[in-house]
Amino acid sequence: MKRLAVSALAILAASAAAAQTIESAFTDFDLKKCQHVPGKGREDYGEWRCKGYANIPVYMAAGDQRVMISFGARAREEPAARQTLAAFNGEGGRIEWRIEKSADGKQQPFAAIMRWSTTKSDDNGDQVAGEVLVVTRLSPGAVCHVGYVDSLANRNADDLAREIADKRARGFRCREDKPVVLGDKGPGFSDLYDFNEK
Repeated sequence: MKRLAVSALAILAASAAAAQTIESAFTDFDLKKCQHVPGKGREDYGEWRCKGYANIPVYMAAGDQRVMISFGARAREEPAARQTLAAFNGEGGRIEWRIEKSADGKQQPFAAIMRWSTTKSDDNGDQVAGEVLVVTRLSPGAVCHVGYVDSLANRNADDLAREIADKRARGFRCREDKPVVLGDKGPGFSDLYDFNEK
């Protein structure tokens, strides 16, 4: 009887997992369509408030040639609103949303992926351009960076970013866990600079 009960539970668990699927949706990120509040200082470019998938708020602040991007109803207060990349950087023009879809059709976006541009100096002082896929965890719970992929150094960069999102984002503990890097890293790669820790 115990074996039958264990087998039944295993089947139920497998069925529940099979009933959930993960899909992607894509939205453009066009600052011209966002509300902009100008900054107050020379290196403060201001803040933008935009709408993403299913009207999820998207917040961006910029200054000192870097951007910080966050998501959700409290986007400005989330850890992601004070996270950027160490290199000079800029926002991408599209967001990929990873969405968990249950058997009853309910959809829960749990991660956002954006391709950021980077610029850094090499050992000779020359400027090197790069592209980094930034994976951000979405609410419920805190919103923060989960991981990074160098999209120029990896042919399967999109797949690696989705792997970070699907395997780590939902269980990631902002302010406790450290973001991961998957794949190879080229000369233009840069990862986390966290103002939350300053």
